[in-house]
Amino acid sequence: MIARLEHANITVSDANTTVQWMARLFGWHLRWEGPTQDGGRSFHIGTDKTYLALYQPPKPTAPGSSSYLTKGGLNHIGVVVEDLDKAEACVKELGFTPHTHADYEPGRRFYFHDKDGIEFELVSYG
Repeated sequence: MIARLEHANITVSDANTTVQWMARLFGWHLRWEGPTQDGGRSFHIGTDKTYLALYQPPKPTAPGSSSYLTKGGLNHIGVVVEDLDKAEACVKELGFTPHTHADYEPGRRFYFHDKDGIEFELVSYG
């Protein structure tokens, strides 16, 4: 049996804004949204088989230190795109800054941070 990752849940400051840029960049759709037990909101954005759960707490939270230096920290989210150059142009149009470009076998990649400091890796194979 091979397991399939269904979703990951990340905390964002403005889930509506995050949903909008993810839909534009990744072509994903909003699958569900609703209240959470603590008065926050949750949004599920992705495809019919996999998604990211975006949690927006009821009150603003302070940013943490570097995820790479925090045990259990989320270092980055990797997303496969069909056209890396087109995706990079969209990332720039959204106001994010691409960095750490690399070509490697079997693909190409770059990274960017969103306004919450969450790092995304966009990769294209072939």
